[in-house]
Amino acid sequence: MSTFIIEGGHKLHGEIEPQGAKNEALEVISACLLTEKPVTITNVPEILDVKNLIDLLKGMGVKVVRHAKGEYTFEASDIDTDYVSSREFVKLCASLRGSVLVVGPLLARFGKAYFAKPGGDKIGRRKIDTHVLGFEKLGAGIMYDETKKAYCLETPEGEKLRGAYMLLDEASVTGTANIIMAAVLAEGKTTIYNAACEPYVQQLCKILISMGAKIEGVGSNLVTIYGCNELHGATHRILPDMIEVGSFIGMAALTRSGITIKNVSFDNLGIIPDSFRRLGIAVERHGDDIYVPEQDCYEIETALDGSIPTIADAPWPGLTPDLLSVMLVVATQCKGSVLIHQKMFESRLFFVDRLIDMGAQIMLCDPHRAVVIGLDHRFPLRANNMLSPDIRAGIAMLLAAMSAKGVSEIDNIDQIDRGYEYIDTRLNSLGAHICRK
Repeated sequence: MSTFIIEGGHKLHGEIEPQGAKNEALEVISACLLTEKPVTITNVPEILDVKNLIDLLKGMGVKVVRHAKGEYTFEASDIDTDYVSSREFVKLCASLRGSVLVVGPLLARFGKAYFAKPGGDKIGRRKIDTHVLGFEKLGAGIMYDETKKAYCLETPEGEKLRGAYMLLDEASVTGTANIIMAAVLAEGKTTIYNAACEPYVQQLCKILISMGAKIEGVGSNLVTIYGCNELHGATHRILPDMIEVGSFIGMAALTRSGITIKNVSFDNLGIIPDSFRRLGIAVERHGDDIYVPEQDCYEIETALDGSIPTIADAPWPGLTPDLLSVMLVVATQCKGSVLIHQKMFESRLFFVDRLIDMGAQIMLCDPHRAVVIGLDHRFPLRANNMLSPDIRAGIAMLLAAMSAKGVSEIDNIDQIDRGYEYIDTRLNSLGAHICRK
């Protein structure tokens, strides 16, 4: 198990560019399974979760060519259908979070797929109901295979999936993506209401349309798909990772540094810049870059009636839950108080115990809510030894350690590597002091 050793208290300066979006990469790479033709994807983040998905596809028989850093061509012309129905494959999928997204394409193209409950972050329950109910609406039968410890989804012999109307029980991003990928090869028209409309889903629709799919309502919560018989190859570029952009904004404030974040695709950041502005952080747009200037004080905005403000996650275009951990740790060094309300996952706030050990003033109200009393950098956080429980808490801990007085250690940094590419090297180029051992 690898460890980060962080010497805190160093100011940062310079420019940094975000990697490609992790969540988009998992979706669009999985979409390559829908066609026999080559699909080229650029700006692929070479992080652990994405590498694991690519290795999974290779094992399935997908030809993968890496042309350069972040540039890949995928050709799924010779899928090993026996292997993708094997116990070994299902067991491997159960250990990989991104594997959930291969189910829709496999079901659409081959009429059968196994759905193992995937692994990933320990942040609470992640239901698969939305996926399964959507596949059932499209005509797939479902049974539980006790020997493989997974659900088997299958169309009736000789039949394809059939288009249908469905109202999703929740606006699940991966659920919406999986159902859309299944529906593009189904017979007839599929209408998905209460669809997730995050940029990741919009980008998935964009590559599918370039592959020949017919999709209407992209960017809305009402998506209509007209099924086709086959898709062809395409070329696609992944957006910058909005979570990494937000992490860098928070990092600048925690270390009271001035940095420039390059090529952020500002128009796709939604409410993120304004959410950080609510914490008193100046976020300046310079073309498609963001400049975060050094400030002496970051003062949290109060509500109009003077009460403590609330920052909460919500489905797009609301604030992504993936940034609440970062915003919470940033708030510990702002001036004022804020309620952080994590609605979607019940275990994501438990890492605050480590921040409290560092001197942060945080009251954990329940698994979903925490009140943060900002110290306004008057009392710096203290160094601490920590363990990363998930990707987002891990990066929040790293940012806390960078602002703390003394030397901190973070174990289990594989969790951070799952979502952030060469993060130590990139931050050290700005003036951070992070050592990997």
